[in-house]
Amino acid sequence: MTKENGKKIYFVSDCHFGVPNREQSRKREERFIAWLDEIITDAEAIYIMGDLFEFWFEYKTVIQKGYIRLLGKLAEVSDAGIPIYFFRGNHDVWAFDYLADELNFKIYPDTLITTLKGHKFFLGHGDGLGHGDNGYKFLKKVFRNRLNQFLFRWLHPDIGTGMGLYWSNKSRVANENHGLEAVNQAGIDRIAGYCNEVLRKDPDIEYFIFGHVHRPEVIDLNGKAKYYSIGDWINYYSYLVYDGEKVEHHYFKKEIAKT
Repeated sequence: MTKENGKKIYFVSDCHFGVPNREQSRKREERFIAWLDEIITDAEAIYIMGDLFEFWFEYKTVIQKGYIRLLGKLAEVSDAGIPIYFFRGNHDVWAFDYLADELNFKIYPDTLITTLKGHKFFLGHGDGLGHGDNGYKFLKKVFRNRLNQFLFRWLHPDIGTGMGLYWSNKSRVANENHGLEAVNQAGIDRIAGYCNEVLRKDPDIEYFIFGHVHRPEVIDLNGKAKYYSIGDWINYYSYLVYDGEKVEHHYFKKEIAKT
């Protein structure tokens, strides 16, 4: 990707559209759409770093109810020639070819090392990286198993979606019971440790960008490289902007008029 004057690269993560209920999720979606309308004028590319949805599963012929305005706006952005890169999160791990075929997303299942505007980046959602979190790492293998995906597809969409939302909500409640701040700090520490391991093998990486942890944070790793936790679109409405010289957190504060 070449550097272009005035163009910026945007990173966003952990929108979890679909919770806590349709009405409140719709309000957050409207704000996200307003954000897309604002950045479309100077966006060189948009990176959605996982967990766009609270639960997403692609059946062969059925698309989940809802999100029509969101998907339509993303299609409009893509049709305008702005590439959208999508990293599967732990809540939308079952995103396969629909978003690629209909919205022209470039989908990444794991991490990616790439050069953006002359600087080296390490990108990913952030789940399952580093030491610990072994329970989730086991579940991740279960969810990615092709046989399990095939069997799940045979469930009626009402049952499958209901089960998926139940599991994700149960995980959310468990995190709240353990204290979100403690959970977020553990995630920050775990991913920062992973970044340091990667740097020992590839010291030329300058920027590590991950979602998954729902707190905006910047960690100085070695005096040169930095780890950026994007935050979320639930409490912070945070995102990252990269202009070729620096990466910065921004927060979308615009209120959406009631209709």
